[in-house]
Amino acid sequence: MTPLQITVAELARLGKRDLGATEWLTIDQNRVNLFADATDDHQWIHVDPHRAVSGPFGTTIAHGYLTLSLLPRQLEQLLQVTDQVRGTNYGIDRMRFTSPVLVGAEIRLVAELADTHLRDDGGVQYKVTVRIELRGQARPVMVGESIYLAYAK
Repeated sequence: MTPLQITVAELARLGKRDLGATEWLTIDQNRVNLFADATDDHQWIHVDPHRAVSGPFGTTIAHGYLTLSLLPRQLEQLLQVTDQVRGTNYGIDRMRFTSPVLVGAEIRLVAELADTHLRDDGGVQYKVTVRIELRGQARPVMVGESIYLAYAK
């Protein structure tokens, strides 16, 4: 999918809009291990494939926060603010991890621009409703709203 390319000024006026879905991304054990190293979260269910075989999912699973951390990169596939000189993750509303992501599974982001408004400091605050889907599964693995700030040149 070609991302929506808009300026900060256009974003401020855009309002609610479907952004579509990203390409599928495979979550492999190497990515999970790197995330575990970066966060010091080496719980066996994430990093020990041999032990995880007898665990509740039969294999290792991605950290929920790994799935969340991929959100900005995935959103970039759907929305690009062309004259932005600074973009900021501003917050998260009602984010839920609704199903595990098994290592080897493919995920994608489905997103909708839910709200935009111009801030007093000249930036645009925008909220994106997000749903991370797992290929072959009806139930999403993550749902919620993420808030960003964008500032023009």
